[in-house]
Amino acid sequence: MTSRIVIIPTRRAHSNHAEVARSIGVDIIAGRYAEGARLPGDAELIAMFGVSRPVLRESVKTLVAKGLLTTKARVGTVVRERAAWNMFDADVLAWHLDAGIDKRFLDDLAEIRLAVEPRAAALAAAHRSEKDIAELRRSMERMRLEASDSVSFADADLALHVAVARASGNLFMRSIGHVIEAALRASFLLSAPVEPEDRDTVLLWHQKIVDAITCGDAGMASEAMVYVIHNGMRRHEGTVIETAPAEPLPSAKVENKRD
Repeated sequence: MTSRIVIIPTRRAHSNHAEVARSIGVDIIAGRYAEGARLPGDAELIAMFGVSRPVLRESVKTLVAKGLLTTKARVGTVVRERAAWNMFDADVLAWHLDAGIDKRFLDDLAEIRLAVEPRAAALAAAHRSEKDIAELRRSMERMRLEASDSVSFADADLALHVAVARASGNLFMRSIGHVIEAALRASFLLSAPVEPEDRDTVLLWHQKIVDAITCGDAGMASEAMVYVIHNGMRRHEGTVIETAPAEPLPSAKVENKRD
């Protein structure tokens, strides 16, 4: 994949203030309002969006809370530096997809996933409950039943990864779900595993995650998660790794290992 920008439209906001916040947020992220730039005055923005002053103020408050804007007396509303943006916020991540993402953004998403998800998988192998295993298996079965380029397949893939984070028992791991969602959504829309060999590889290694967590094999769960993330990165670059199926993990009775 080159450094070209890819735009992935997200769902529209439902309320007026949320839609105005989204529109301004996308413009900031796309660079139409540069860091340190002052936004147009209230009167101009009200006319631009056709909303009331209270709606505009609520939109600005939303963007301030997400780190994109700051308000200064006698200066106005100013765009903050990128380092101040809350990149773990679900809306900020979604607006990046709206504004257009490049290889750097995808690589950054993959790196934060590599820092968190393999550890979450290892913890899940140690702390999973029967309910967690049931959810992982349901998600895996949904992936097998759905077409690889369908929204249902992507939803099942996301559900599996979120279930891993939940099974870890770590509240911070669970909160990383927005990053996982953005990464998987981008991955799905850019390079769904439609080729039979690619689909087989994706299903194989997701099943390895489920089997390893079920058997309490933390090392294998972590290794399989690393492979899944790396394989997604390779698909973005147009290269899919083919691998021979490994020996299945031994079956094991699911035990509730929570303290």
